[in-house]
Amino acid sequence: MSTETTSKTAGAPGDRVFIFDTTLRDGEQSPGASMTREEKLQVAAVLDEMGVDIIEAGFPAASQGDFESVREIAKAAKNAVICGLSRAGNADIDRAGEAIAPAKRGRIHTFISTSPLHMKYKLGKEPHEVLEAVTSSVTRARQYTDDVEWSAEDATRTEHDFLCRCVEAAIKAGATTVNIPDTVGYTVPEEFYALITMLRERVPGADEIILSTHCHNDLGLAVANSLAGVRAGARQIECTINGMGERAGNAALEEVVMAMRTRADTLPYHTGIDTTMITRASKLVSAVSAFPVQYNKAIVGKNAFAHESGIHQHGMLQNAQTYEIMTPESVGLKESTLVMGKHSGRHAFRQKLQELGYELSDNAFEDTFYRFKVLADHKKHVFDEDIEALVDDELARAHDNITLLSLTVIAGTGQQRATITLDVGGQHETREAVGHGPVDAIFNAIKAIVPHEARLPLYQVHAVTEGTDAQAEVSVRLEEDGMTVTGRGADSDTMVASARAYVSALNKLIAKRERVAPESRAAS
Repeated sequence: MSTETTSKTAGAPGDRVFIFDTTLRDGEQSPGASMTREEKLQVAAVLDEMGVDIIEAGFPAASQGDFESVREIAKAAKNAVICGLSRAGNADIDRAGEAIAPAKRGRIHTFISTSPLHMKYKLGKEPHEVLEAVTSSVTRARQYTDDVEWSAEDATRTEHDFLCRCVEAAIKAGATTVNIPDTVGYTVPEEFYALITMLRERVPGADEIILSTHCHNDLGLAVANSLAGVRAGARQIECTINGMGERAGNAALEEVVMAMRTRADTLPYHTGIDTTMITRASKLVSAVSAFPVQYNKAIVGKNAFAHESGIHQHGMLQNAQTYEIMTPESVGLKESTLVMGKHSGRHAFRQKLQELGYELSDNAFEDTFYRFKVLADHKKHVFDEDIEALVDDELARAHDNITLLSLTVIAGTGQQRATITLDVGGQHETREAVGHGPVDAIFNAIKAIVPHEARLPLYQVHAVTEGTDAQAEVSVRLEEDGMTVTGRGADSDTMVASARAYVSALNKLIAKRERVAPESRAAS
């Protein structure tokens, strides 16, 4: 009998665990992982559809762009609670309240540090000042919404007596969720279990609110600590798709959800997540952030359901449960088989896109279909991953002001040369340039058309599928005046994919300049 439950695990209401996804806030804080507003809306729509209970859409006070992203997500959300993060100051809380105002259900998540280390060196405050800030921040947040979450930053390194006083103050001021973060990934499961248990036993009113976990992965224990917290009585897990986040990342949504689903015998809890959308969400977040998923990543890694060992293959042929504790279908994974080719028509292609979870506008569909036909003419096998790469690339370029029209590259042992034509705001411009290698020549030609001083700290290529005819997916990161953007491009020709990725990053950089300039003027 399979160890995996065949549907969402049924259970008592007290066994319901709420999933709080912070991919768009904590995940985006990963260096180089910033997303555009359109990309954030794409990710939020998928999270909403897959059943995430609370989406932390951003940090509204951080920038005008973050504020607008939270507000747009709040307008678009159909089911999830939309949350904005804020520090304990009035200006932050007011900004968050304004940002979440359009949401059907909105939450303000306010926090302050409580550990001796943070209070002394980060805040420069005495414990009594922090305690006062807890009460005042929660009280002010309640003016905007009845759904207020309070977090004790660096809770796992906070003195227990003081942590209890802070949690009690937050509850008395009206917090409905209290989060106990392992901010620096320092604790271990036994300690975290004991910490949650201690709070439930010692703090008056703790049984009337939701206790939450927010575990970082610095020691590789984020998921284990989160589940230990649930076993101790926490009923909300804060996590991210693919485990993205500061430093080593956060608890991975796909891992905590599938652990509870697969091991319901020892973790008798349930969530509202449609697990068949996990792979789709993982690929989207990886694409828009340009953060590749490691091959051996649990649940969503390329090798998670791959078997090469002869002994393993023999077992799999006899019974898949010999080496798989969950089915690929349970996380939305489909076999990469040849189902589309050069003879496929628009109807079949649109059906395939729907199976993969995409809904495109008519223009985007026609552009993607054209590129699919070109790819099918050159590539022997067209896999689902190839189509996903095409669509993700097309969606990334949907709002670009600069687009690639043509590219010719001369490579080899002699001088490398590139001739490129770009559409810049409706005007076609062509330049030729040389470089130390064909990619350098391409980037120099682009720079000749669109001059800039950005650095190139990342150029990364990986094959979407296997074989010499595999599509290439390229990620490019540009940095200028403290701004960091990432672009991506896909094509069966690595040089074309490189040009697309560079142009994609350049579009984002120009858009970011335009957003930052008005803010700078307003601040001066």
